[in-house]
Formats: sequence, C-alpha cells, structure tokens
Amino acid sequence: MAPPLLSLDGIRLTFGGQPLLDGAQLFVSPGERIALVGRNGSGKSTLLKIAAGLAEAQEGTVFRQPTATLRYLPQAADLSGFDSVHGYVEAGLGPADDPNRVVMVLDRLGLSGEEDPATLSGGEARRAALARVLAPQPDILLLDEPTNHLDLTTIEWLEDELARSAAALVVISHDRRFLERVSRATVWLDRGRTRRLEQGFARFEDWRDGVLEEEERELHKLGRQVAREEHWLRYGVTARRKRNMRRLGELHALRERLRTHRRAEGAAALGAGETADSGKLVIEAQGLEKRYGARAVVRDMSIRILRGDRIALVGPNGAGKTTLLRLLIGDLAPDAGTVRLGARLDVTTLDQRRSALAPDQSVADFLTGGGSDMLSVNGEQRHVVSYMKDFLFRPEQARTPVRDLSGGERARLVLARLLARPANLLVLDEPTNDLDMETLDLLQELVAGFPGTVVLVSHDRDFLDRTATSTLVPEGDGRWTAYAGGYSDMLAQRGVRRLSDRRTEAAGKPAREGAAAAKPRSDARKLSYKQKYALETLPGRIAALEAEIGRLEAQLADPGLYERDPQRFSATAGALEGKRAEKAGLEDEWLELEMLRETIEG
Repeated sequence: MAPPLLSLDGIRLTFGGQPLLDGAQLFVSPGERIALVGRNGSGKSTLLKIAAGLAEAQEGTVFRQPTATLRYLPQAADLSGFDSVHGYVEAGLGPADDPNRVVMVLDRLGLSGEEDPATLSGGEARRAALARVLAPQPDILLLDEPTNHLDLTTIEWLEDELARSAAALVVISHDRRFLERVSRATVWLDRGRTRRLEQGFARFEDWRDGVLEEEERELHKLGRQVAREEHWLRYGVTARRKRNMRRLGELHALRERLRTHRRAEGAAALGAGETADSGKLVIEAQGLEKRYGARAVVRDMSIRILRGDRIALVGPNGAGKTTLLRLLIGDLAPDAGTVRLGARLDVTTLDQRRSALAPDQSVADFLTGGGSDMLSVNGEQRHVVSYMKDFLFRPEQARTPVRDLSGGERARLVLARLLARPANLLVLDEPTNDLDMETLDLLQELVAGFPGTVVLVSHDRDFLDRTATSTLVPEGDGRWTAYAGGYSDMLAQRGVRRLSDRRTEAAGKPAREGAAAAKPRSDARKLSYKQKYALETLPGRIAALEAEIGRLEAQLADPGLYERDPQRFSATAGALEGKRAEKAGLEDEWLELEMLRETIEG
C-alpha cells in the first residue's frame, strides 16, 4: 500500500477551557474518500484547516507528501481582488495544470467566467469556489461544506464529478445523501478525538450509536466501581496500612476519571409553538402568473393546500422557488390569478438569508426582543437562559453578539426564535443550512409531526424524503408539476434517477389540485427476462461482495501484515478497492432496475 499523502497525528489545540482537538488523527492515502463528521463546533473545520496548512496545532505532527498537490475549499471563499470569476479560478491553477479546464469546469457549473465576483449570489460564489479547486485536478481535495448554497442539480453534478476524480477526498458535509454517495470511510471527531470507520457514511450512524451505548455502559460500570470502593473505604475490614493506602489511591484515580470524563453533547429540544387549528383549507391558488421581464417564473399555477399538508418546492437556483413560496403565502402579489388564504392562520416564516439576525444584537436580546430576560413559549413565561439551553447554547453566551456565533449556532438561534412563536403554518426557506445532523434529525421529526401545515424549500434530499407529503418541481417556462411524496418518490414518478434528467413529456403541465401525483409515462410495459433475473440475483451478489470486502478488511486490519509481507498487503488493498468498486456498480444497477420496476407497476 502506498504511503499516505497526508498525515495528522496527535493534533492538540485548545481555546480557553476544554481542548477543541485532543490527540486527533487523520490519515489520507491515494484515492481515499473520507467523510469527516461531528457536531457543530467539534473542530472539523479547524482540523481541515490544519491539514491544508492554514492553521497550526499546538501539539502533534503534520505530514504532506512533498510531490502531492492539495486544494482546500473553505466554507466562505474570498473572491475579493479579482475582476472576473475566470481570473479567480485561473489563479488556483499550478504550473503543470491545464488552463483549458477552467473554461470547461465553469461551463459545467453554469458560469461564463465573465461575472463580477462582487455581484455573485451565494450559490454562484460557491460554484466559483468549487471550480477553483476542481479545475487543477489535485491529488488531495479538502472540501468544507461543498453543497452549501448549491441547488440539487449542481449537487448531483458534483457527486458525479467527484466519482470520476482520482483525487483523495476529505469532505465535511451535513448532507446525508451526498456523504453516502461520495464516501468510503468515515472519521468521527467527537470531544476532541477521532475514531475511524472503514466504511462509508451510510453505515456510520448505526456504528456511532453503538459506540455511545458502549461508552455509557462503561461509564455506568465506572460509577458502580467508585461506589463499591467508597463502601469498602468506610466499612471494610482494616487491612495492612500499605494495602489501604494503595486502594485509597486507586479510588482517587477512579473519581478523577469519572469527574473528567466528557460526555457526548446532548441534543437540542425543538418544539413549535402551539396555537389553534387553522381551517381545513389553508391556501388556494388559481391561475397564478408571475413574470420578471420576458421570463415567466410562474405560469397558470393552480393548487389547493389543506391542513396537514407538507409541501416541498425543489429545483435549480433561479427557477423561482422562493418567488412561488412568497406568492402562495400572500407575501408577493401575482401578475395574474388569485391566492386565497384560509381562516385562523398563524404564519411563522424562516427566510434563507436569515435576515432577522442583527450582527450587533446579543443572543438574549434576539430571543426576547430586548428589555427583558423572559420570553413567552406556548403561553408560558420562560427565562431566556433556560430556553437557550434547549438549543444547546451555554448560559455565558446570553450576552454574546450574533456576529461572534458560528454558522450552526446562528441557524439554531433563528430556529429558537421561530419555534417560540405560536404557528399553524410554517414557511421554511432552506431551514437545513448549517445545521448539524443531530439537530437536523430533530427538525425532521418536528416538521414530520407538526399538526399544522408546512411549506418549505430545501436542497437536502434526505430531509425532503423524511418530511414532504408532496413535491412541486419546475418543468420549464414557468410551469410547475406536483408529485406525491418526497424527493425519491418524485424521481420514481418521473421515471428518472436525477432531477436534472428532465422528462420532456412533463413540461408544461400545471400543478394538480391538492398536490396530486402525476403518473409517469413509460414505453416499457414489463421487465425483460434478463432484467428480472438481474433484479432477483443482484442482492445475493452484493451480499457476497460485502462478505468478501469484510474478509479483506479484516486482513488489512492486521497491524503486522505490511511489515511481514508488503506485496501481499498491496495486493489485498488493491483487491479490496476493486471489490468496493464492483459492489458500487452492482448497487447502481440494482437501483436503476428497481426504479424501472416501480415506474412500470405505477
């Protein structure tokens, strides 16, 4: 096996009290695909900056292969100082890189290169930053939240591009579906330390839960052991003094272990403010039209949204999702058509720009409106510090200015104020931005179980699948079509694997009343014998490959194999990579056939 391209060992870094990184490790070999995961504030971005050479650790060693090229994508790229996007991307090339790739990558990302960096939207700036790191084709790619501000079609393109790339990859993301598709190993950063799973993110959460359960069992055993030793100290038969002093020293050591143990951070407590039910009819739109100049954003749109519906709007950036959202809630006047809102509506809105945040306002003042330490939640008065704890804020952060919060903390703060207000209609524009996975889980549960109505815009496919009862999709020329279910249900009904694979026959159809599903068309009436046989046998072949992969991984886990037989080690590593690639190909083939079967059976 080739030596690592990048190695971080024993990394320690402390800000204030608790260490942020406490012996963290990260080893990256050629061609590896690593998901770096952890809670917001756990130090993932800091570890990636240390790997990129943009930050220094207080302790530990960092090794980068001298001949390897490395590119790093930060969460917020700085495009200042460049007259055009093309110039910004070209500045990221090395002496041996092909300048023609700049134009090619920009084109695939939907940018001409002539854009002024100062006028770019958040999504355009993200695409420009991606082009800068992808155009050089480096040996190592370090990507920090690459899908932020990207639409679904661009995320799908990025997944394909990374699959074709030969670069070793370390990626931080809160997009579960993206991580499942690009990762083959997972590094978990938790309480300053790292643990590695030699499997992709799809297996991570079950493994993590098992690790935490085992830790709780060990902690419980430690507590019982301390109690037993304390009982012996008080009531045990006095033995020789030397033996007593030894056991007393052991008791002090056990107490110290128990005292200094850092428990896993708890989960936020999300709950929407309760109010009276709205009427059964929440929103009724008839013949909606909206244009900007010659471009139709919404054309002949009719839909009825009933109490309990959870409607998701998906599509490329610029397709008009936010415009349609504002039309439906009456926040924007249509050029033609009517919108009728139901009775007894209490609307709470989260906009994607988090415009309610004032940088100089403190956390407490943002939640209370200023002038008080109390706020009303579900009709009850609560102290602001108590309410902050529900969203994982520390008491000392009450007077912290908003500008000093991380992206994840700002997202939680906006949610905290939003959910304190009584509502029976939630309007959420990109609610998942910057949330860690644990908070995302709770938000999904809240939206899925919300007794009122939800209208949302999101590019998070997993979130859409878990929450939406209906999905609205732009079909071109201002036409929108509604499909029952979440994102995967919509794809199955359209008979495609990706949102970007548009069906021409669906173009121009208006959304149906009550967000009803449009049935897909298919020229195939039944699966061929070969397709049926493959559909029946592929799961067994995949299971056999999983067993073979497990056997090879067990061989490589032997720490002395490389020293005893380097050739066998390299051959086993190569075989493992081949089996993983073969398994991925069979899984893709099975998924295509399964979706085709669902489409034919309707």
